[in-house]
Amino acid sequence: MARIAYVNGRYVRRDMGVVSIDDRGYQFAEGVYEVIWVQKGNLVDLEHHLDRLGCSLESLNIPWPMGRPALKVVVGEVARRNLIGNGHVYIQATRGVARRTHLVPEDTPSSLVVTASREGFRDARVHEQGVAVITIPDIRWKRCDIKSIALLPNILGKQKASREKAFDAWQVNGHDIITEGTTTNAWIVAHSGEVITHPANRSILSGITRRVVMELAAGEGLDVCERPFTVAEACGAKEAFMTSTTNYVVPVVSIDGHKVGDGRPGPVTSGLYKRYLAHMAGEQEGEGE
Repeated sequence: MARIAYVNGRYVRRDMGVVSIDDRGYQFAEGVYEVIWVQKGNLVDLEHHLDRLGCSLESLNIPWPMGRPALKVVVGEVARRNLIGNGHVYIQATRGVARRTHLVPEDTPSSLVVTASREGFRDARVHEQGVAVITIPDIRWKRCDIKSIALLPNILGKQKASREKAFDAWQVNGHDIITEGTTTNAWIVAHSGEVITHPANRSILSGITRRVVMELAAGEGLDVCERPFTVAEACGAKEAFMTSTTNYVVPVVSIDGHKVGDGRPGPVTSGLYKRYLAHMAGEQEGEGE
């Protein structure tokens, strides 16, 4: 079956989708995106993702490519036409098509592409055994809270992590503070039991899974704290983990070759992973109500 994409007002075969070479996303990386997980046909935390999309668009003064209700219809239709049971939907909105110059006419209509992909093979060992991360300098711009398509530093970091047989690279600012991973938010569990993640300011992208996990952890009576933490504090933590839309909650058992805790996924991380799976299942059940 041919894969279907939505491209600027039309549903087309994905391999036939075309955008202009003068699109500002292509020329200047002037655009934003969202990745929404689909679980058993349900769009998980859709409203949260659209809220963040709106914030990113507003921060760049890019108009919504269509109204929010209409976009929800398109996202659902793309998932339906691609028979997505488990997988994700990708939304990309750019400034639109204009002559290549740093100034762009204010009435330029924005561009919209929506695609969907089925879930690939998920290695259960990631959650059962945990993963290694490395640290790298955070060389990104100062508006990491915008989910921009300009991801070159993240890509370079992810490639470095792969070459070093690590799952991800945690980025470190000039004060030795871990901000976040290239594709994940970073967390540690202190020996006091405190669950810590970097504050949701302009230094990180406030992940939707991060937000949900914070709520789940608080609901379990855990002491959740948004504050900066150093590389040394992370290496000496009782547990560490990371969160993202596509990987949920992943235990981190090694940082730069240093064992975290006893080198195995800890009870807090494992418990939050199970609670997040239950959250996704609950979203599915709620869809039919």
